[in-house]
Amino acid sequence: MRKKSKKQLPLMPQPTDDYPQAVELENINRILDANRTICDLALQDLSKHKKRKECGAHGMSAEQVVRAAIIKQMFRFTYKELAFHMVDSQSIRRFVRIGIGDKGFKKSALCKNIKSLSAQTWEAINAQLVRYAKDEGIEKGRTVRIDCTVVESNIHDPSDSRLLFDSVRVLTRLLHKAKEHFDLPISFQDHTKRAKKRMVAIENPKNGKDRKHHYADLIKVTRNTINYTRNALEAIETAACCGSPLIVLHNDLKHNVHLATKVVDQTHRRVMMGEKVPAADKIVSLFETHTDIIVKDRRDTYFGHKVCLTGGASNLITDCLIVRGNPADSTLMQQMLDRQETLYGKYPLKVALDGGFASKKNLKKAKGKQVKDVCFAKKRGIEVDEMCRSSWVYNRLRRFRAGIESGISWVKRCFGLARCTWKGLGSFKSYVWASIVSANLLTLARKQAA
Repeated sequence: MRKKSKKQLPLMPQPTDDYPQAVELENINRILDANRTICDLALQDLSKHKKRKECGAHGMSAEQVVRAAIIKQMFRFTYKELAFHMVDSQSIRRFVRIGIGDKGFKKSALCKNIKSLSAQTWEAINAQLVRYAKDEGIEKGRTVRIDCTVVESNIHDPSDSRLLFDSVRVLTRLLHKAKEHFDLPISFQDHTKRAKKRMVAIENPKNGKDRKHHYADLIKVTRNTINYTRNALEAIETAACCGSPLIVLHNDLKHNVHLATKVVDQTHRRVMMGEKVPAADKIVSLFETHTDIIVKDRRDTYFGHKVCLTGGASNLITDCLIVRGNPADSTLMQQMLDRQETLYGKYPLKVALDGGFASKKNLKKAKGKQVKDVCFAKKRGIEVDEMCRSSWVYNRLRRFRAGIESGISWVKRCFGLARCTWKGLGSFKSYVWASIVSANLLTLARKQAA
């Protein structure tokens, strides 16, 4: 084997048409070109706060933003990795429509533009793709399957001790900022190290009595920090000049004091008083306050949001509903069917659902919407003859329903739907829809290539 290659490196880029991923990107490219209204939908969000839409010759176009977001979800890149591959990869540069002389885009520009696309825009893009699939004969929407899953928020384990430590840490950081940057006349003690020691002692207790003692001290430290912050708020309100940065700091302090107070209250009630705090009254994160507590099948607990998905025979995810709280599956069936009617102009002929949707009330409502066959995975006292025209149809739909489980698993593993890494409820919804749109584009590309 030679130490160095004797061959000269090629001056022209080599073709990548033989690679499956390059072929899939080219097929997705053709689908996007056939649906030009997608760029118009994205442009509305990107130019929402712009006075002149034609400005920004060196910035990202709406088409590039949508394509970059699809690449990010397909390959599960971070923004830093996305910026690198958009410069390095020949196939990705061609897909995102980056010219030969263009240098690409920085991660900050990618993040700002991609996050500007709202959940409503992504939902409209998905509806456009569903109509395209119907016109192409790929998905007619006559037989659908519905199931629910959970998309987790990007938070750590929400134990009471960690939430108390987070409260002390965040409030102390803001107090240091108020004193050093704005020279406010406030005095406080930094209890961050003490709070961390108590948190570690609680997580690794020698016995139950020590654990309760450490909790009492951690609650005391958190309350002291809250009092320091309230004094700082009074100092800010009485300050002679309140500029914009100081107003922002005041709002941050006020917001976090409110959250820390609720964390102290729920910890005192649960640990010190032995009460059972309802899930609706709990805070599980200071940073992702929108997070819900989802208990599935009375055994697994998740922290995120419940998502109800509708899939078709082509494995396309035709619809998605992100709900707040943890409502029973049976309360979502009618809404999902109505959304299918809005999407296709008529209700499906056959519907296959998980056992959680089963109820005689839901069956009666579905039959009233001219749905001929309704299959619940678990009968729950409902006869097969009431649901379907025959036991053969029921068994066929029951097997068909199982396909959405693999579809959900695929989107979670390959498109990051298992855990949302974007911050805020609005960004959470955008992330979910971006993952679904990317998965549907790949499904359409593979269907057309078959």
